[in-house]
Amino acid sequence: MIGSTLKSRWFATTVHVGLWILLALTLLRLGGGSLPYVETLTHTAAPKNIVPVARLENLFEIRPTAGLDAAAAGPSAFSTTHFVPPKPPPPTTRKVAVTYLGFYQTGEDPRQVFVQVDDALRVSPLGGQIATELFVAEAAVMSLTLTNAAAQTNVVKLNEKKIIEVPIR
Repeated sequence: MIGSTLKSRWFATTVHVGLWILLALTLLRLGGGSLPYVETLTHTAAPKNIVPVARLENLFEIRPTAGLDAAAAGPSAFSTTHFVPPKPPPPTTRKVAVTYLGFYQTGEDPRQVFVQVDDALRVSPLGGQIATELFVAEAAVMSLTLTNAAAQTNVVKLNEKKIIEVPIR
């Protein structure tokens, strides 16, 4: 019976007309104006009964107990070393910054090269060692050739910093 009432055209028409009347009343403001705003002259008094809070200071105080200390010292059921990766092996090489600053030669003496290795200035003859297993092979005006014990060469241009890996001793 309720289903047929909800499906009837008369019910739908009545609801439709009623909504249009509500919309018209809302737009025409037939409900009246808003209430006047008046500021009160009286102030609220402070409460006379203060809440006792003297005992609340100890409520959040942390007190260590003997049972918790003994449990913390023992093994934990929530920690394991199963997932800890092994320590990596120590590095076998390190990187040095090499900057070729030029060379000089006096008479028949061998050329002496100026090389800045990291923050230290080194003066070395051809064939001299400037870092661990890093030797001066050849010095030209615009470039310096370095070699190591494995016969690998590195060319460093004048006033340009180059990063070279050398073994750690």
